[in-house]
Amino acid sequence: MGETNQPKLAVVENGGVASVKGVHAGGIHAGFRKNPQRLDLALVEFDQPVAAAGTFTTNKFCAAPVTVSRDHLGADGGAMVRAVCINSGNANAATGDEGLDAAEETCDIVAAELGCDPKQVLVASTGVIGQLLDLAPFKTGIPALHDKIGAQANEKSLRQAGGHDAARAIMTTDTHPKERAVSYEATGALAGHTITVGGMCKGSGMIMPNMATMICIVTTDAPVTPAALHEVLLSTVKATFNKVTVDSDTSTNDTCIALATGAAAPDAPAIEPGTPEAAELAHAIHDVCQHLAREIAADGEGASRLVTVTVAGAPTDADADIAARAIANSPLVKTAIYGHDCNWGRIAMALGKCGVPFDQRDVDIDIMGMPVCRDGLTVAFDEDEALRRFDEPEITIWADLGAGTAETTVWTCDLTHEYVKINGEYRT
Repeated sequence: MGETNQPKLAVVENGGVASVKGVHAGGIHAGFRKNPQRLDLALVEFDQPVAAAGTFTTNKFCAAPVTVSRDHLGADGGAMVRAVCINSGNANAATGDEGLDAAEETCDIVAAELGCDPKQVLVASTGVIGQLLDLAPFKTGIPALHDKIGAQANEKSLRQAGGHDAARAIMTTDTHPKERAVSYEATGALAGHTITVGGMCKGSGMIMPNMATMICIVTTDAPVTPAALHEVLLSTVKATFNKVTVDSDTSTNDTCIALATGAAAPDAPAIEPGTPEAAELAHAIHDVCQHLAREIAADGEGASRLVTVTVAGAPTDADADIAARAIANSPLVKTAIYGHDCNWGRIAMALGKCGVPFDQRDVDIDIMGMPVCRDGLTVAFDEDEALRRFDEPEITIWADLGAGTAETTVWTCDLTHEYVKINGEYRT
């Protein structure tokens, strides 16, 4: 993102995916979950094909919907799409050919309802791994959901409510839906037009993406080519969702899909890669994705605190990332934070084991803005003040390795008794 192309962003109140012109969304209980009070089927649809791009998990046990959606987007990762269908309660992962058939048939069901090519439908699933996906809820749920979305199409407040329902329907162990929308006044070839970017995501556990996210849908009404959208999405994901780790585990189902309706400037030329207009759009998409990424970390399973880890002074960008993740993934660091223990030795331990070259005599560490280590040696600090700062909802850790100029930030959470309880009882 160029520094000269960062427009002022306005946060859309109660915004989400359906705050964007030309986007229709909704969620219902279709029957994937036993509890009728829990929504479990989401649909995001469009009146005509829109530009789409995606990134997906690198887990070798990738789920059937990942395989199918990746195929529908094509080798370049971008295509024209009419709808995205997401179910919760069943991941459709480790289900073999039957799982692939179920994902493809889901596309067929949606396509029949919308009157489009099944290749113009993308799918995502989240939930328990290794269980075959029942198609019956799709067969009844998709027509009902499509009708519900259609009934809301002509009123903005109802469309936005539909977006909230979609965000609720994709939740698993999340404690709340995660949504965000911003708008900006475009310049250049799009001058005079207001562009909006919206998003929703789910993610709470089995979180450490690698060139992917959890499950996230990002929408915009900017006119943009699939190639430009894919380029913006990739660079954004690397700097946001790929900097989140709850438990160092990469899901089988991680999916991030961006879709652009062009409805904000229907007569304007589509944004091309590498242009100032693309930089403006990237700035807005980055804001939405970073907000959602931080929400995922803060809502980590059983978490009581969002933890922001910044490592500076690393030899390379890759080294900075390795060192930051070493801190963020350390059970000893995470439990110390849960216990409000300002134990910088655990941070030093995590840095020392990670394999990044540095001299311990050059290392500085701050916790919650308090210097606790300078030049590799302890710095006296007020324990009572440290306890007070640990009451904040966000805990910050900063470390300078003194070995270079590279810097990065990673988001994580503390490790609590509740994390063990949630995952020990996940299937029961």
